[in-house]
Amino acid sequence: MTEKTPVWQRWLVLLVAVLAVGITGSLGLWQLDRAAQKTGLQDNKTKQAAMQALDARSLGGAHDSEQQRAGLMHRRIALVGRWLPKHTIYLENRQMNAKPGFFVLTPFEIQDSGVVLLVQRGWAQRSFTDRAALPAIQTPEGRVEVQGHLAPWPSRLYDFGGAEQGPIRQNLDLWSFRQETGLDLLEVTLLQSGAASEGLLREWPVLGSGVDKHYGYAFQWFGLSGLIALLYVWFQIVQPRRKKRTV
Repeated sequence: MTEKTPVWQRWLVLLVAVLAVGITGSLGLWQLDRAAQKTGLQDNKTKQAAMQALDARSLGGAHDSEQQRAGLMHRRIALVGRWLPKHTIYLENRQMNAKPGFFVLTPFEIQDSGVVLLVQRGWAQRSFTDRAALPAIQTPEGRVEVQGHLAPWPSRLYDFGGAEQGPIRQNLDLWSFRQETGLDLLEVTLLQSGAASEGLLREWPVLGSGVDKHYGYAFQWFGLSGLIALLYVWFQIVQPRRKKRTV
């Protein structure tokens, strides 16, 4: 004769199973939401990029403001002006085509308006033998034209705090860089487009990349949720009934 499982224990097992199914199911939904967010961002970026290119007067004009610029994010724009190369920054630990290197950033002064914004010019590979060595890039002097898309300030990587100095840095803070250079930089940047030139690659990562990864994680969480439910049904409902029939 088999020993009957106490009622409180059966309820406890049920509670744990329900919680486990709820948590794993919620994590699956969260991954689907992350995928939807990235897809929405990419769709918005594609829509903005397909619009008519902006005129340089869109920046620094009479109606220009931070709120106005936020609505122009990812729009194409061509700027004429000059580089301010002495303030060039090399953001380290950035990858392009799965290779480590630098994102090279140089302030750019727009002709006539005098507005200054940071240009994310491209990527350069880092020296494997001398981590302090700067990549060999070229910065044209005088009047130049730069094309690209308006983009947010460069994203931050994890750091250990403290003010960074020198051309090679992990992150670049807008307010601190303004204070350091004395430049009234805009809070938006230009993500330069075009073929490789001046020692720089411009094969920028797609904003919506990683969506498949989120779908994969969601499938795993939903699969685990279903497995927990099936195990509960098998061991707590089916198996006890089968044992009763054999007694």
